[in-house]
Amino acid sequence: MTKLTMNEDLPFDETTTPPRVSTGDLPTAAEIQQLVTEAYELYRGDHSGTVADYIPVLAEASPDLFGIAVVGPRGRSFEIGDVAARFSIQSVSKPFVFALVCDAVGYEEARQRLGVNSTGFPFNSLMAVELNTERTMNPLVNAGAIATTSLAPGATADEKWASIRQRLSMFAGRELTMSEEVYTSESATNLRNQGIAHLLQSYGRLYFDPDEATDIYTRQCSLDVTVHDLAVMAATLANGGVNPVTGETVLRPGVCRRVLAVMASAGLYELSGDWLYQIGVPGKSGVSGGIVTVAPGKGGLATYSPPLDAAGNSIRGQLVTKYLSERLGLNLFASVPA
Repeated sequence: MTKLTMNEDLPFDETTTPPRVSTGDLPTAAEIQQLVTEAYELYRGDHSGTVADYIPVLAEASPDLFGIAVVGPRGRSFEIGDVAARFSIQSVSKPFVFALVCDAVGYEEARQRLGVNSTGFPFNSLMAVELNTERTMNPLVNAGAIATTSLAPGATADEKWASIRQRLSMFAGRELTMSEEVYTSESATNLRNQGIAHLLQSYGRLYFDPDEATDIYTRQCSLDVTVHDLAVMAATLANGGVNPVTGETVLRPGVCRRVLAVMASAGLYELSGDWLYQIGVPGKSGVSGGIVTVAPGKGGLATYSPPLDAAGNSIRGQLVTKYLSERLGLNLFASVPA
């Protein structure tokens, strides 16, 4: 299949002349808190789904844990439930690492080297690599994510890991640390990811030592976060790359929109089409039960609930996100007659 090629040069300079954007405003603070509370009360009694157990330590999470956080473009937060509970970021890290790689090497080079198209296969599929003639994936499935991690700034494994932890900490607005327990548990069970890395290397689609790249990726997934952290991270993507809580510039202009495009098309794996059809906002899920959602110009929404569906997405998280997307006016495709 021929890949569509577009000149990266635009008729304006994104660094000096911002393009026109399509954004709106959230409801009032009182309305947001009321809606967040309503969503929590509506779905806290839903006990469907199963806590992930293919990584042993994840099976220890209580299925009753449930938290919701919304962070607006000026840094104000609206939260309820287990918002202080810490859990490993897992695959929710993927779009943020992709963002730092786009920032480092350029978003067009990242597209060429990593791919951005949805695979339609599960997150850890090897078949998807084999069926793609260019052997690229997208940064939100495991193969593409490991390739993305291999492109992180740094000449050594330690330097790459340091750059990832530092930048994700900037997204969160605080220093993130790795859970040694999660890292040890994942390292003992990540043979499939090791195989994916070596397969990518054989096709010239990995850009660092495969075993070291897999190890860095495992560390990245083992970072401890809260649902508040994830909402701030999502709000930073919604805010053009500037953290709305700290005011720190995390990304250069032009990167956020590319990251959000991939999140919209591939953030929920093989159910990404259903997600976009029903919810209409870029999102990313993780196997520990976190989901982040980004409404450009409006803010970030994050949920945490460990029980998952068959595709590895938090069930309560999906229900809450759909509810709040409709009531907070987040759906990118919603409009009214002029």
